[in-house]
Amino acid sequence: MKDIINIKYWGDEVFPLLSWFDAEKVKNAKVMVVGAGALGNEVLKNLALFGIGTIVIIDFDHIEKSNLCRSVLFRMEDAENSRSKAETAARRIKEINSTINVKYINGDIGSEVGLGLIREMDVVIGCLDNRLARYLINRQCFRVDRPWIDGGIENLEGNVRIFKQGVNCYECSLSDTEIEQLQFRTGCPDIAKFNVVQGRVATTPISASIVGAIQTQEALKIIHDYTDQTESPAVKTLVGRMFKYDGMTLSTGNYKMQYYEDDCLSHEMWLPVIEAKNLNANMKVSEALKELARILKTDEFSINLMNNRFVYQLVPEFSEKEIDVMLPESKVAAYIEEHDVKQNPLERVFQNYYEEIDKDFPFQDMTLQEIGIPAFDILKISTPDSVKYVELTGDKKDWV
Repeated sequence: MKDIINIKYWGDEVFPLLSWFDAEKVKNAKVMVVGAGALGNEVLKNLALFGIGTIVIIDFDHIEKSNLCRSVLFRMEDAENSRSKAETAARRIKEINSTINVKYINGDIGSEVGLGLIREMDVVIGCLDNRLARYLINRQCFRVDRPWIDGGIENLEGNVRIFKQGVNCYECSLSDTEIEQLQFRTGCPDIAKFNVVQGRVATTPISASIVGAIQTQEALKIIHDYTDQTESPAVKTLVGRMFKYDGMTLSTGNYKMQYYEDDCLSHEMWLPVIEAKNLNANMKVSEALKELARILKTDEFSINLMNNRFVYQLVPEFSEKEIDVMLPESKVAAYIEEHDVKQNPLERVFQNYYEEIDKDFPFQDMTLQEIGIPAFDILKISTPDSVKYVELTGDKKDWV
């Protein structure tokens, strides 16, 4: 048996037989997988077997016994110890292929994943089970002009779609009512997380295997720069299309599905990006503001925090007591639950918060990460003249 240390690249005795396979492109590819449940397990297993160079896994959930009958990477002890899906999946695919670089984030794609990290990816694969998560991943990917592959499974059915700037948009495929509901949920973190967790549906390992295989196949096409834009392409992709599988009737379909409205807010691109090598998420706010003033050549600017507002106080509806929390909004729901802030489940909890940071921000001894700006993020900054997009490039070395 050939020693893995001496192989030229993963699969060098097999993959060269594929006429379309480019080992260097695959070895240098970067793929993010959002969701490490049944579908995510299949996609991650396939990516590892193909030898994708860098894989980043995103999931905030923990393993339960109900996951075991559909998730090839998880074990009984993982469920018994309520281990992180993202961390466990990362460890298991590294066992499958030790040559790959694997990173993971136990967090939410909408608020805890740096936009600079998404910008580094060749493609993002969504293995999600609810509209809210798809809505968030669509906005994040479109901001940095990255395609994403959506997969959905239920019972013996499944579908795959690819969303790409200028061609097809998930938000544009939703009704006005659906968008209003999603926008309301993104503003209420406890409701948002409840809907994500409650979004589970009955699935099978068969549908997960089939849909996950198609998602991986389409990711490889993107990595190899295959598109449907060339004349008489030898390879067809699902950009602007949907693949549908129905196991009950043993039928498949490939349909054109392009939704793209010119005024959709998801189409906003945060480009061009200013790469700031001296900025990182562990810096104090005061240090970051000083460095940004140097970069922007002005101290008259504000950093937009709408993606994850900074909450400094909570005010329960039936109490006159103000509770100092000093947390990003994405962590408020957990705080409310852990500290029994509510006297009853129906009680509302009001927030005092900041939606932006400027030179007058009072909590400048906190770090960017502590106020809710994740590592390797891109800051949206308003200046007197224009809007600028500045990347925390100092964090890059820890991720790619």
